[in-house]
Amino acid sequence: MALSWNEIKERAVKFSREWENDFSEDAEAQSFLIEFFNVFGINRKRVSSFEHKVKKLDEKDGYIDLLWKGMILIEMKSRGKDLEKAYKQAKDYLHGLKQHELPKFVLVSDFERFHLYNLEDGGKTEFLLKDFVLNVKHFAYLIGAQLKVYKEQDPANIKAAELMGKLHDRLKEIGYTDHPLEVYLVRLLFCLFAEDTTIFEKQQFQDYIEGRTNEDGSDLAPKLQELFQVLNTPYEKRFKNLDEQLNAFPYVNGKLFEEILPMASFDTKMRLALLECCYIDWSKISPAIFGSMFQSVMNPQERRNLGAHYTSEKNILKLIKPLFLDDLWAEFESIKTNKNKLAEFHKKISLLKFLDPACGCGNFLVITYRELRLLEIEILRATNKTRQGFLDVRDIIWLDVDMMHGIEYEEFPARIAEVAMWLIDHQMNMLISNEFGQYFVRLPLKKAAKIVHADAMETNWETVVSKDQLSYIIGNPPFIGSKIMKQGQRDQIVKEFGDAKGGGILDYVAGWYIKAAKYIKGTTIKAAFVSTNSIVQGEQTSVLWGRMLHIYNIKIHFAHQTFKWNNEAKGNAAVYCVIVGFANYDSSNKRLFGYDDIKGEPHEIKAKNINPYLVDAKDILPLPQSKPICNVPKIKFGNQPIDGGFLLMTEDEKEEAIRKEPNIRPFIRQYVGSVEYINNIPRFCLWLKGASPTDYRFSKFISDRLNKVRDFRKESTRKETRELSDYPSQFAFVSHNDRPYIIIPSVSSERRKYIPIGFMPSHVIASNLCLIVPDANLYDYGIITSQMHMNWVKTVGGRLKSDYRYSNSVVYNTFPWPENPSPKHVKNIEDKAQKVLDVRTAFPDSSLADLYDPLAMPPELVKAHNELDKAVDLAYRPQAFVSEASRLEFLFDLYEKYTANIFTEGKPKKKAK
Repeated sequence: MALSWNEIKERAVKFSREWENDFSEDAEAQSFLIEFFNVFGINRKRVSSFEHKVKKLDEKDGYIDLLWKGMILIEMKSRGKDLEKAYKQAKDYLHGLKQHELPKFVLVSDFERFHLYNLEDGGKTEFLLKDFVLNVKHFAYLIGAQLKVYKEQDPANIKAAELMGKLHDRLKEIGYTDHPLEVYLVRLLFCLFAEDTTIFEKQQFQDYIEGRTNEDGSDLAPKLQELFQVLNTPYEKRFKNLDEQLNAFPYVNGKLFEEILPMASFDTKMRLALLECCYIDWSKISPAIFGSMFQSVMNPQERRNLGAHYTSEKNILKLIKPLFLDDLWAEFESIKTNKNKLAEFHKKISLLKFLDPACGCGNFLVITYRELRLLEIEILRATNKTRQGFLDVRDIIWLDVDMMHGIEYEEFPARIAEVAMWLIDHQMNMLISNEFGQYFVRLPLKKAAKIVHADAMETNWETVVSKDQLSYIIGNPPFIGSKIMKQGQRDQIVKEFGDAKGGGILDYVAGWYIKAAKYIKGTTIKAAFVSTNSIVQGEQTSVLWGRMLHIYNIKIHFAHQTFKWNNEAKGNAAVYCVIVGFANYDSSNKRLFGYDDIKGEPHEIKAKNINPYLVDAKDILPLPQSKPICNVPKIKFGNQPIDGGFLLMTEDEKEEAIRKEPNIRPFIRQYVGSVEYINNIPRFCLWLKGASPTDYRFSKFISDRLNKVRDFRKESTRKETRELSDYPSQFAFVSHNDRPYIIIPSVSSERRKYIPIGFMPSHVIASNLCLIVPDANLYDYGIITSQMHMNWVKTVGGRLKSDYRYSNSVVYNTFPWPENPSPKHVKNIEDKAQKVLDVRTAFPDSSLADLYDPLAMPPELVKAHNELDKAVDLAYRPQAFVSEASRLEFLFDLYEKYTANIFTEGKPKKKAK
């Protein structure tokens, strides 16, 4: 079981004290590291090895002090030694490691000083042994946790969610379920928060449970029912003889306690669980995230990954700042000394209205409201300088929760969102109270955020908030890919797109974009969504944005290019996102946020135009093509077996088969897919195309394999595969023609600057996980392995998670090749392309994965590629391309020129003579 952070910190303090006087590398290093891992509850023997032998760059043997493959490399030195030199030594060891062994982190230490290097983002952390306890979170990855970048999460959030989860489970076990259970939990959450944030008296709820209910919990349910009734009753309408302790509770209203629920039932353990919730300081729990965490308690399977479902505050700010918040702050700064304009500005922001049509537990609405209230406080500070005080703070607070609107598919998070808005409102009122010395609490609750429990795809958004009143649409619609959508969801998207061609390939989030585009047509409403990056890459882009641009006249005002979704959840899956802000009108202030590292911080550029691929270029949508738009060799898929694996074999299986039956050697060919090609993994296949049955029908090995292929195909649920069972000796799809070809892996890591592309001899069979270009020459190879082509791949190609996914129709066939290159340019590209191949052959023991690893790429290969890139750039134009953006701007213009006579309004047309 994983240790808590508190226990880890206790161990870290003990570790620091025990090792404060030890300093000998030879004598103590291993003991030191064993105890270091023990701080995190990790048995060193299970994950790592001491003195791991590797070949260094000078081909001499080196010994890594400790290596946890794929995770961390540690190099120890005696106290006072040069740690920078130790780090260089550690990096030298990387050369001798295989791709899967390369660590994400390097730690060097002299027992007193620690230098931790993050090899993925280039970050470096330094600290002393005595400060280890303050830096244990930097080693979160050792126990599988995400590194925190933006904001530390209060442990009370996790503790509170776990306790509420226990109470939820027990209530459900006794049969208290569905809507009553959801409302019941929301009421308890409000009471718990209220007694620690001055809505109730301190510990008022806790004292009521402890003092007025039996320890066995037998009367807890009716006592809570009585309390809920009191909270829903104004003072003047309460019974005259009402118990004083009950009557001391305030009138809350807000419809939170209005509904009469069935009576629950409690026992000793359940009462104790509720009291344990009371003992937590709920004032420290953030309304911005607690809702999503409590939503997860409704599903015990999801409870293991508490927090995995909420949008982090950092990502919410990435959206709302460029959408409206930055502009509001800029306007405030320009008028803050003008009394009249301040009043007008205050009125303006009080009239803003927001809609989150996939609001979940209200994270976006909560953070948005909080930021606007903080701005209001600054307005009031500035206003107070221009006039002599005021009578009542209530008169100057104009923002309220009814400016927020949401739609949520599930009822429990919808109700949580309402409560979260009241809680953040109360927290902001406490800030106001501290600022102006007047206690300000909004009780009874007169206004509420309008959160509608409905399916946003089936709801007319105008029934939630009129477009005449709405200012902004925000949110984070569901991350559901087209291949895993339910049929009902797919039908919704197809319907929303008016049965337009291609609607069936779109991810679920595309429905929110189209609904928003329809809703804001003819208005000044601006919208922005966090989305998976699939909608701005590959074939989905032209389907979605073709309609967004040409039917609804949408213009993108700002965007965040691909970044890695993250929050504080330990089990958070890798998701790669974009943020797109748009409106039904154009803007001269377009902001584009790019990432040098998808896990790092963004940098902003002012863009002339942001196109659907989120680059500064024209609104051009390359449509999938069945053949290249330029006069170049055609591309094909590799050969697909559909054989159950029985036409394929490992090297050992091949050798064993040939040992037993030497005559079958001619029928076994090398077989490569993306993984085999990039990692130099030997694999083979039976290749019987063109062979006479007489030559192999007496082979038991081949007969056995073909029988298994036939049986596998016969049992398929797919008609076409069953028909192939009559031809067990053939691959299902054959593109091989016994001529050399260029091979392109269909999937390649985004860490590489270049996709490893190469030539294959005629006897090697490429699988369908590769693409092949037969009859290609060195010039063709030089173009498609260049940075120019890679920019096109990264922009218009799709992604598998974050990896490049090469496509024939979307990437290769749409790529604009150089226009009429001179013989000199062609020859220069051929020479530089051959140089790249020559350098690669100079490393016969290295796979392409090794050669193209960004940390291990040989300098000679880097230089060869740089020279090839320059040669290719010159074939396009004599002026240098100063950035990736300038290349893309040029390529989109060239694409437009090549296709001017091929397309009209996005539809294919016969090529002009």
